Amino acid sequence: MERIGAFYKEEASIRARGLEAEAKLAHRGEYTKPLVEAVFTWLNQTVLTEVLLPSNPFAQAARYALEREAALKVFLAYPNVPLDTTHLEREIRAIALGRRNWLFCWTEVGAQHVGILQSLLASCRLQGVAPYVSLVDVLQRIDTHPAFDVHRLTPRLWKQHFAENPLCSDLDRLRQ
Repeated sequence: MERIGAFYKEEASIRARGLEAEAKLAHRGEYTKPLVEAVFTWLNQTVLTEVLLPSNPFAQAARYALEREAALKVFLAYPNVPLDTTHLEREIRAIALGRRNWLFCWTEVGAQHVGILQSLLASCRLQGVAPYVSLVDVLQRIDTHPAFDVHRLTPRLWKQHFAENPLCSDLDRLRQ
């Protein structure tokens, strides 16, 4: 746990220094990468030298990590990839807590649509976009928006292209 905690200390250092893009990548390469390599070397040595039953929780966790080594190191190659997925897990927590409510979608198609909407709402929140404003705007644009350019209506790109001047609903106009 101390070894993994060192990764988080380095990430805290990156945030404290306000490093972005290439500077963040350079810091990870210089400080975090050796720590990551040391953990995987230690895991390899431990799995090979220690006599652990396959049912041993540590042995299972070590094999799990070693099988996914490349995926667990992705954050070292891309500065925008976070160390963990805690922020995503926090976003889907509401879905897990509302699980009972989702039982009554009536059909599988209804459940798929609820999943799509929940995904859109979580994506909006992750991008710092007000979901209501974004969805009202997108629903008004969608029938006249060119199909080849539909990717611009996703929350990340919508924020760049349309957030400055979103379309309002008729109800919003009446309130003003």
